[in-house]
Amino acid sequence: MRAGYFDDDHEAFRQAFRTFCEREVVPRKPEWDKAGIVDREIWRIAGRQGFLVPAADPAYGGLGLTDLRYEQIMIEELARVHESGFALSLHNAIVAPYLITAGTEEQKRRYLTRAVSGDAVLAIAITEPEAGSDAAAMRTKAMDAGDHWRLDGAKTFISNGICADLVIVAARTVPDERHGIGLFLVESGTPGFTRGRKLDKLGLRTQDTAELFFDDCRIPKENVLGDPTQGFALIVKLFAQERLIVAMSAVAGAEVALQDTIAYVTERQAFGRPIAKFQDTRFRLAQMRTEIDVAQAYVDRCTLAAADNALDAASAAEAKLFATEMLGRVVDDCVQMHGGYGYMWEYPICRAYADARVQRIYAGTSEIMKDIISRSMLPG
Repeated sequence: MRAGYFDDDHEAFRQAFRTFCEREVVPRKPEWDKAGIVDREIWRIAGRQGFLVPAADPAYGGLGLTDLRYEQIMIEELARVHESGFALSLHNAIVAPYLITAGTEEQKRRYLTRAVSGDAVLAIAITEPEAGSDAAAMRTKAMDAGDHWRLDGAKTFISNGICADLVIVAARTVPDERHGIGLFLVESGTPGFTRGRKLDKLGLRTQDTAELFFDDCRIPKENVLGDPTQGFALIVKLFAQERLIVAMSAVAGAEVALQDTIAYVTERQAFGRPIAKFQDTRFRLAQMRTEIDVAQAYVDRCTLAAADNALDAASAAEAKLFATEMLGRVVDDCVQMHGGYGYMWEYPICRAYADARVQRIYAGTSEIMKDIISRSMLPG
């Protein structure tokens, strides 16, 4: 289906990352499930093996692999081993690009090098209790206090919120300007920066999601990322890649759910024959195969466009909308075909069902995606 999409270098990278998953990720999964969080050491191991921020320039320890297909490979391989808590793509392809795109030389040497090595886990804090998909409605504010910025406010639903060593925090810097937002580099341990509880979620149970609080938090002037009034423009610019990453994850998750279900219905019997022999089962499988292939083709096309710096907001929104809605349909059908076992937590499809629901919400809801797409179609 994807002939010619990956070359020999991609396949070599896949094999290396697959080995990493089998040797380092899979054995840790039971402990992660028990603890409800991924251990800190896995980040350092991934860094030592070159799997953190591979797009970073070699000057900062990266591999210079700006082709998003490498990130796609890692997403697919983590899905293959049913791992959803290790937020590698968030660190690599959602947060790190802010540093790569807008960081000063000093900021890159100070923070990007640590992100590549695994000594600094990254998070980004945009969402607030009263501002989700509407990022411009945020209330967290930063005031210029002369030799520093004073940051006050609260963020919620922040992935990597507990383990992050560096958080990029969006805050309003121009009170009367809806898009007057700055981005600030906040290190763990900064006075005035505290973390709330690890949020108890439906799915992605081992991916640490937290509330963050900033109370008279003093941010050095050198920790402003780019122009302190133009952060919103950078957020909008990078949202396209973030949504493509979510679409990649949705397609990868759907493919694994389908393969798990094919294995199950082939072995499971009802009325003296395998479930796979029933016409309804075969038709459901055929529908899923078709929808996944269609989604994969479009996501792959968008990934190649991103490599040419030609990915536009509407295309990324289409990819996220279709892929995440498709994932929801697929995992629901797969649970149904597993019967009662599909509702049991020890079965991967049960966890996949729980993990899938948020993908239609984060990085912009399906409704927001439809709005972006429709605005690209209509005048004005």
